[in-house]
Amino acid sequence: MKQFLRVGRDVPSWRIMSDVPQPNKSAVFTIASILSILAAIGSFMTGAFLGMILAIVAIFFGVIGVVMSAAKSRRGGFLSTLAIIFGVIGIVAAVIKAILWIF
Repeated sequence: MKQFLRVGRDVPSWRIMSDVPQPNKSAVFTIASILSILAAIGSFMTGAFLGMILAIVAIFFGVIGVVMSAAKSRRGGFLSTLAIIFGVIGIVAAVIKAILWIF
């Protein structure tokens, strides 16, 4: 959508809003993607109960990170997807730890 400013004495004719350069902002990682990968890594370093909770947190924040990374100014889709996978593996690891603790 092109928007033109009024051409006349007040505004030069070369000043068209679509021609004004926009600053380029580099894409940044979302907080959700960073938290999800940290929770996924933490789920492997703890016991069964806390590992299960951290794995669920990793999956939760991973899903949020994937959704947020759809914006052009955001990164972290691959990181969030990796955190979801690690979260699922963390749940399996937590269940195995719990079974080994019981027996």
